[in-house]
Amino acid sequence: MDLFGGVFEHSPWVAERTFDSELSCAHDTADTLSAAMNATFRDASEQEQLAVLAAHPDLAGKLAAAKRLTKASTAEQAAAGLDQLTDAERAEFTQLNSAYVEKFGFPFIIAVKDHTKPEILEMFRQRLANDRASEFETAKRQVERIAQLRLRDIWKNRKPS
Repeated sequence: MDLFGGVFEHSPWVAERTFDSELSCAHDTADTLSAAMNATFRDASEQEQLAVLAAHPDLAGKLAAAKRLTKASTAEQAAAGLDQLTDAERAEFTQLNSAYVEKFGFPFIIAVKDHTKPEILEMFRQRLANDRASEFETAKRQVERIAQLRLRDIWKNRKPS
């Protein structure tokens, strides 16, 4: 479980429930295992799903500045250039993070590996206009995409047994 427990940010229960289910040889790729884990996440209660969303760090936020992100989050944010912000960009991220959490009750979540820093900022601004139900669904889809990308990295970096 150590290998897959962090695929869903600070939520090892997703991997545990998935592995306790009826997995088969059909789940022997990153994408098929991702589909199974996403189904587990989607079958969870709304409260459990919200806890997964809430487990995600703010983008370029205080945890990043204090170097307290998970290894995966650190690498993902750095790859998008979020570890090298100008003062103006940092101030905008801080303002957007605060406004987003205040409006929706969970942090802004986006699969940063799929986007550039300017795209992330634009999506941040656009998604603030969403209603909570739409944004809850969007955030869940982004969590699933992040998990898929993390599983692909695990698969790519695993050593043959």
